[in-house]
Amino acid sequence: MKKQFIRFGLLLVFMLLIVGCSEDSSTEGEGETQDPGETEKATELQDTLVFGRGADSTSLDPATETDGETFYVTQQIYDTLIDYEDGTTKLQPALATEWEASEDGKTFVLTLRDGVTFQDGTPFNAEAVVANFERWMSAEDFIYYGSMFGGYGEDEANIIERVEATSDLEVTFQLKRPSAPFLKNLAMSPFAIASPEAFDSLAENPVGTGPFKLDDWARNETITLVKNEDYWEDGKPYLNRVIFQVIPDNSARLTALQNGEIDLMDGVNPSDQTIIESDKNLKVFSRAPLNVAYMPMNNETAPFDDPLVRQAVNHAIDKEALIEGFFEGNAEPAKNMLPPTIDGYNDEIEPYAYDVEKAKELLAEAGYEAGELEVDLWTMDNPRPYMPAPAKIAESIQKNLADVGIIANIQTLDWSTYLEKAKNGEMPTFLIGWIGDNGDADNFLYTLLGTGSGNNYSFYSNEAVDKILLEAQAATDDAARADLYKQAQVLIHKDAPVVPLVHYESLMAGSSTLENYTPAPTGSEDFTDVTFSE
Repeated sequence: MKKQFIRFGLLLVFMLLIVGCSEDSSTEGEGETQDPGETEKATELQDTLVFGRGADSTSLDPATETDGETFYVTQQIYDTLIDYEDGTTKLQPALATEWEASEDGKTFVLTLRDGVTFQDGTPFNAEAVVANFERWMSAEDFIYYGSMFGGYGEDEANIIERVEATSDLEVTFQLKRPSAPFLKNLAMSPFAIASPEAFDSLAENPVGTGPFKLDDWARNETITLVKNEDYWEDGKPYLNRVIFQVIPDNSARLTALQNGEIDLMDGVNPSDQTIIESDKNLKVFSRAPLNVAYMPMNNETAPFDDPLVRQAVNHAIDKEALIEGFFEGNAEPAKNMLPPTIDGYNDEIEPYAYDVEKAKELLAEAGYEAGELEVDLWTMDNPRPYMPAPAKIAESIQKNLADVGIIANIQTLDWSTYLEKAKNGEMPTFLIGWIGDNGDADNFLYTLLGTGSGNNYSFYSNEAVDKILLEAQAATDDAARADLYKQAQVLIHKDAPVVPLVHYESLMAGSSTLENYTPAPTGSEDFTDVTFSE
């Protein structure tokens, strides 16, 4: 009996020890691993990229839009026939594996990638490519098509005579005249290939062949993409999700990055660069300045229908002060609409010097005394990659104009409405910018200043300039093309349809664990290869 009691006592002590150890172990475990939900969240963050940006996309149909906020997202959902190598505008295969041009530069044959399907399960083939081009050339709603290919449908200006499916995996383009930038144009984000079955609903329900597909869109908040498990590039993408988070204020976006709420952001205030570089958990990404921030003036309506007024405004703005005050020196003053890095840039042009007295003289010559000229100066309500502080820049320009006797009333609109008013010519003068799509001079000069171009927000028209730009499009000799663009810039500079402000080396910031990400010079980011280090 005594032995049984002793055994029972030892057993009880042993059980108590087990319970105690279990409780201690549980307490330590909670400190290290949190609860199962927290563990799942931590794992999820490793394969999810949260990208903080200043505004929402206007649509998810890249063929109808012109803004970078749309292309940030559509670049992940769709593929183009030809793509750009990371960090450059050099061409590489995408949905087309190879291409060949005829000697006269008017016929292009593209061989398409086999075994690719759209995200709705329908096959990608030559007929789908033809359907996309027929859609784009059918109506002026497709602004980029008209800008890059000259016109629509049967218009003589439309350089594409026909697009044919010459086999299931071969497309042949027959042009009316040679087009030097044709292949580079095909690589642009607006010419991403969509499923013909989804044409009627692409704005809200995009369907492409890209690495990610749409999961959810909470307007003005988030767009969530999920991995396309049937993507044609084996093993990619590496991420399971990409979330685009709208945070309008640059500083608030940086705070979110510092707190680990987002992983990557655009619109870094230049003054915050040193803060980011000193934080071991963050790193800075610099985008090559393939851009121009500028101020269009509506050339069709008073007072900006007078070139003397436009020249006066060019003399009135202190670009160096803008660079020092709002770009922290990470920009250079623009004297042409073409960035200096692009072949054909005319460096011999003398800029409109900051000269208050000269501006006053020109205004007087145009018939305006000090204080007689009053205009609305519009600015967007969100930062852009070419303009980190649009409201403050507008205030600085307002003061510059006041110094020469022009009263400028600053007006602000949300980004989507802003773009719509710009297209419709409803703003006499405003701040905007352009990030090159393909690294070609045509994409700046004809796109932004060619008569009838959908992105010609100044409504500038000069027959001599148009003739030169069209000749340059057709020229196959690089040196001859460059010379033509230099000639065009001389005429444009004299007409002063816009105020070129700066070319900005914009900054982005991200988590120090972010890997395999290179900012695209065109601004159309590609997250296919992005990963996170441990």
